[in-house]
Amino acid sequence: MSELILGIDLGTTNSAVGVVDSGFPILLANEDGRRITPSAVWIGQDGTIEVGAKALRRRALEPNRVVTSIKRLMGRRASEVEENFPVAVAAGGDGLPRVLGLSPEAISAEILREMKRIAEWRMGGEITKAVITVPAYFHDAQRAATKRAGELAGLEVVRILNEPTAAALAYGLDKLDDQARVAVYDLGGGTFDLSILEMQDGVFQVLATHGDTRLGGDDLDALILAHVVERAGLGEIDATARIRLMAEAERVKLALSESEQTVFRVPFYDGSRSVEAAITREELEKLAAPWIAKTLRLCRQALADAVLKPEDLSAVVIVGGSTRMPAVRRAVAELFGREPDISQHPDEAIALGATIQGGVLGGALRQVILLDVTPLSLGIETFGGLMNVLIPRNTTIPCKAGEMFTNAADGQAAMRVRVLQGEREMAKDNWELGNFDVPFAPSPKGQARVGVQFKIDENGILEALARDVATGIDTVIRIESAAVNVDDAAVETMVSESVEHAFSDMAERVFTEAKMKAEELLPAVEAVLDQGLAEDAEREEIESAATAVRNALAGGAANPLKAAVQRLDIATEALAARLVEQAMDAALDRQLSAK
Repeated sequence: MSELILGIDLGTTNSAVGVVDSGFPILLANEDGRRITPSAVWIGQDGTIEVGAKALRRRALEPNRVVTSIKRLMGRRASEVEENFPVAVAAGGDGLPRVLGLSPEAISAEILREMKRIAEWRMGGEITKAVITVPAYFHDAQRAATKRAGELAGLEVVRILNEPTAAALAYGLDKLDDQARVAVYDLGGGTFDLSILEMQDGVFQVLATHGDTRLGGDDLDALILAHVVERAGLGEIDATARIRLMAEAERVKLALSESEQTVFRVPFYDGSRSVEAAITREELEKLAAPWIAKTLRLCRQALADAVLKPEDLSAVVIVGGSTRMPAVRRAVAELFGREPDISQHPDEAIALGATIQGGVLGGALRQVILLDVTPLSLGIETFGGLMNVLIPRNTTIPCKAGEMFTNAADGQAAMRVRVLQGEREMAKDNWELGNFDVPFAPSPKGQARVGVQFKIDENGILEALARDVATGIDTVIRIESAAVNVDDAAVETMVSESVEHAFSDMAERVFTEAKMKAEELLPAVEAVLDQGLAEDAEREEIESAATAVRNALAGGAANPLKAAVQRLDIATEALAARLVEQAMDAALDRQLSAK
């Protein structure tokens, strides 16, 4: 017998829940008869909670106690919160954000608890398991925060599913011809993703994904408000008035998707002043042009990552409430050279896909194999401050990869493993997800052996393991509680910066590697030369090569240093071979003497 597993789209603006009933995926309506519920939470002074439309209705009287767009705070630190977040955000003792005393996970849990309640009310029984969707470009901390929110809501989160993958399932893209390639353009209230998927031999695989977890309809609302404030000369606006004005900006945006003109109207927005300004669709589209252009740049990057051209795609589907805008649809059509598929409801497609996946996991629907990818590379810092990649970006998950490392100094008794995420060559230019120490017996340089393995599960959550080979003792950390201490807007720029700085980054890496080799080689060469073991001509060439290495080190250029080190390597080859031969002969003599 199949098991009921909820499919939940935990959206920035709206959320939805569904189940597979009698073999059909259906979205469940709330008491208002609507299949989507606003992702709004009212937190009363006495701790009372209301969710959805009821919470929004309280915004007129208590705007500072109604929390919206909480998804934009998930897995982030308080220092990363944008200034125009709808309500005041404070920093907790752990540096993580608090809104009206609650964490983003706790507030998101209230939305998920409401989704669970709607489903149990409609289905007439308890349901404890769920598939929850997240943007494909959510990093590890954001995914882990979403999973914790589900657990706080009393749900066992059986799968964290990427939103574009869910949308592809909803559109029935798994039923296309073999080797069909599809782009999913997902522009919602707070985030944007472009994912390219391929269906082949029954496997639904994500080829590439790109996006920005701070790019969505909320940002366009802010642009509309800034335009009105400037045009009407409103001057300074307090936080309470801003909430009312932002709500009207959102209404204007929605209205202009259906009509050519509307009026931005908020009477007594600050208790005494009112504002009324006509806005046309043409004005809105001018404001939105840079916002849309940013999504198109990310689309082009995803295509490049997948090594595809627009004409290689079988279909382009759009999902997310912000794709209702005619300007967005035109831009997508122009970029991909075809009209996008709009056959599914933009606000419901992701929840429907999550429901289908829940049905597959619960046994109510046939198996569809989903292979998502990790959006950024994962690795560790090695000696010299280099980034050593273990799992490259766009690797299919779940996956695991490992490598053996050794100690860099005599007498070293521990190794610090810094878990990094990013695309740059140097560790300092990437983001630290966590770190831990691996102790081992003090050993000569190069003698200790530590194996490091990364494992990413089907939810995109990372586990890092380090093993001391001598003792077999493992040190394991699960990267799910630590927020990445970076501005989340930098996620979108990480890959583009890696391309922009590719030559300088590689030069720095080459110089660093050559410098480490030079610093190891020069003292050894000097020690051997002091023993007088080199012939005159040989000694002259070695000393000349060593001088070239020292000059190249002082010059700081990568290629000259690399060439100089190679020259010194070649110059010392014959001498090194003789030394090895002498050492072997000496060892043999000792063995014969012992007999």
